[in-house]
Amino acid sequence: MADAVAKRARVELLQCGPVSPGKYLVLFAGGVGETEESVAAGVAAAGDCLIDRLFLPQAHEQILPAVRAGPAGRAHAASEEPAGLVELHSVAAALRSADAACKAAEVRLQLLHLARGIGGKAWFIIRGDLESVEASVLAATQAAGEGLLAGAEIIPRPHGDLRGFAL
Repeated sequence: MADAVAKRARVELLQCGPVSPGKYLVLFAGGVGETEESVAAGVAAAGDCLIDRLFLPQAHEQILPAVRAGPAGRAHAASEEPAGLVELHSVAAALRSADAACKAAEVRLQLLHLARGIGGKAWFIIRGDLESVEASVLAATQAAGEGLLAGAEIIPRPHGDLRGFAL
């Protein structure tokens, strides 16, 4: 599938490999037309093995840098700044939800963890003022998709001992 995606159009492969037993993730970005063509090629190549897919043509500007940063995106944010955490059952649901969260209010996408080491699940943390975090978490949960939300939590004022951790 990854080969078909990369050969079809000029796209940037962001992640490509197994993420849990039986699941293989191909994540890529590029221009709208190129990406749409590569999605079609990947879907055709995957056939009946395809579990999920997402085409996000107008992704929020924070999504791609968060994908590139991966878990290394943890190392910032004041410990007492409100945090919203959202966990989802698929990478596609997480990207769709994170995009909705970022578009719903003025928040910062602190961390986006996609699939590896957590059975194909994904989660993200957003930061901002409390009202913005609440609005963003609501938008994220509504965008998740039927049965794909694993959980969501808002921490209005995280304990200071959490500085340096994912929160």
